[in-house]
Amino acid sequence: MKIIRNIPQVIKIYRSLKYLNEYKKEIDSGRVSGDIKKEKENILKATKTWGSKLSEMIGVEITVSGIENLPENSPVVYVSNHQGYADIVVLCAVLDTVQFGFIAKNGLEKVPLYGTWIKRIRSILIERDDPRESLKAISKGIDYINLGFSLLIFPEGTRSRGPVMGEFKKGSLKLATKPQVPIVPVSINDTWHIFEETGIVTPHPVKVLIHPAMETVSLDKEHEKALTEKVRAVINKGLDELQKNS
Repeated sequence: MKIIRNIPQVIKIYRSLKYLNEYKKEIDSGRVSGDIKKEKENILKATKTWGSKLSEMIGVEITVSGIENLPENSPVVYVSNHQGYADIVVLCAVLDTVQFGFIAKNGLEKVPLYGTWIKRIRSILIERDDPRESLKAISKGIDYINLGFSLLIFPEGTRSRGPVMGEFKKGSLKLATKPQVPIVPVSINDTWHIFEETGIVTPHPVKVLIHPAMETVSLDKEHEKALTEKVRAVINKGLDELQKNS
């Protein structure tokens, strides 16, 4: 029954992929020619157009605070809590000043059309159960950052499927600390209502809070170790604020 009830929304999701393909040629052209500026510009156009259009199509009303904290120049590492599948759509709609790809589980590459797209935007796909492969993936992500690309990571490693944020995976912020780029923490609330609550895609308002960037330059081992909990505390406090105001 849930499968049948989800069919109209699944159709909308696949229809939305056309907004990604509008920029395919320009993204691929920039990548092949080594024109990183062109590639980043068109990745950004693709993600923000897709995120905004799909949010409208499935009836997700987004309220954003802290827009002034969005970076004007890349690269940065966005760090967000992860309540549900809709996080990806909402964040693409909201984080619209610099290009970014995702650190995501490798199973996504098997999703028809979407899997090809998520790799095209310079995302990094991780095999979470294989520590060695995970390290290789993070190393590749650092290479992307050094080229000027931005990335977004969900350090919980999986969806919380509810309002309570999980613990961050150990070493998850090395993506930012090794290349010494700023971390932009993001709190996102109520996306779990859109799918995870019932298993049926359901319109629901979502709130996002973008926090000021946190620098990672010249951290010693002690401060680097403390950074993970510091970033988590910022995101969790923001999550509490969003929930109180819901």
